Amino acid sequence: MKTETASRPIPASPERWHDADDIRWAARQWAARIGVPLRSITLRPMSRKWASISTAGRLTLDTALLDLDRDLGEFVVVHELVHLLCPGAGHGRVFTSFMAAYLPDWTERLSRLDAITQALPGSVRGGAANSDPKINRRT
Repeated sequence: MKTETASRPIPASPERWHDADDIRWAARQWAARIGVPLRSITLRPMSRKWASISTAGRLTLDTALLDLDRDLGEFVVVHELVHLLCPGAGHGRVFTSFMAAYLPDWTERLSRLDAITQALPGSVRGGAANSDPKINRRT
């Protein structure tokens, strides 16, 4: 909880993450809802991506997600978890169908995240070095 003065607390915005445990909890909830195993969740600074996930269910999230609106962080989490539903499918029709099923407004969220990504210093889109260009962040 953020405070303006010691006598008058101002609650954190419900549109933002409270802390790392908040985004971890959301990731676990989404994994249960989607029905995929989530072995571990790590938050660390990442310079090229917002997140990554291994086929074993190890989710790594960029700590910068904590500064973004909650719905954008959820988009990144769901995006990664959907890769576990259709491994090897890339971002084709099956992948986008799952995204639409779990987050009907996913394309709007992606556009907003892309705008934020483009505004970052040194931002680069796509590229051979990034295996997940949809949520490539920066170099």
